[in-house]
Amino acid sequence: MDQTPIDTAQPQGLTPMMAQYFEIKAVNPGYLLFYRMGDFYELFFEDAEVASAALGIVLTKRGTHLGQPIGMCGVPIHAANDYLNKLIKLGHRVAICEQMEDPAEAKKRGSKSVVKRDVVRLVTPGTLTEDDHLDARSSNYLAALSMVRHGETDFALAWADISTGETFVADLTAAELADEMARIDPAELLLTDATRALLTERHLYPPAWLPIATIIETVDSEVAMPLLRQAFAADLFDPTSLSRASRAALGALVGYVGESQKGRRAPLRPRLQRRPARRWRSMRQRAPRSKSSRPSAVNPRARCATPST
Repeated sequence: MDQTPIDTAQPQGLTPMMAQYFEIKAVNPGYLLFYRMGDFYELFFEDAEVASAALGIVLTKRGTHLGQPIGMCGVPIHAANDYLNKLIKLGHRVAICEQMEDPAEAKKRGSKSVVKRDVVRLVTPGTLTEDDHLDARSSNYLAALSMVRHGETDFALAWADISTGETFVADLTAAELADEMARIDPAELLLTDATRALLTERHLYPPAWLPIATIIETVDSEVAMPLLRQAFAADLFDPTSLSRASRAALGALVGYVGESQKGRRAPLRPRLQRRPARRWRSMRQRAPRSKSSRPSAVNPRARCATPST
């Protein structure tokens, strides 16, 4: 769910902390920013208004920006996963921004120095890996849809359960898309504006896809090749064996997962076997989830929990 961009103009007199906030927010558009401040994740401006309404928590004010009060709300670290779970179920996307150093280190650089922070995880409905956010009785799929035109229009759908690594891809006709989407029931669907526009024009874009759709800039089979070779071992999977559309869809999925994990490798498994009618499927049984094998979505690399600026 995209958030309306806030005015990122930084007038003279803006505090170092708010300047840092604007910088981090600008490179993570469309996400509610959980900005770590000591024992809380704080949200500001429109993010605070959205979170306050969604979570039923108090919206307060802190200082001013461009002459207007700054809306603010926060959630305690110890309960953050519960709040995060609720936001994701409502269709929001969240960027987890952690303190990357002890506040004492920041003070050594000067009394006005701000604690270093960075986004360590982008959490979306299709990229969940934590058991307390997932239904153990069903898969939680992230899907990516690609479209290739060369006379006729070819489509491909890639999907994966990030929590187990099970990965699939299939070449499809336009007429097959709705049935396949209904069968896998993804939590999130990646596609380009051009693909959405064509499917809408052909009356093949049902209302049920609207709340799960995430628009991405491009899906390209050539760009996908290095992503796929990096993600999957060469002795297990050859991306050239896929169609252009399938490479593009799988590449879009792998790229999106990599960005969401911020450097942590997602355990995608390319257990793909060829089947008739241009179909590719994972033939491996779905692995059970293990509660001990995955970190919490929030606070994965926090350095301290002391109050900071």
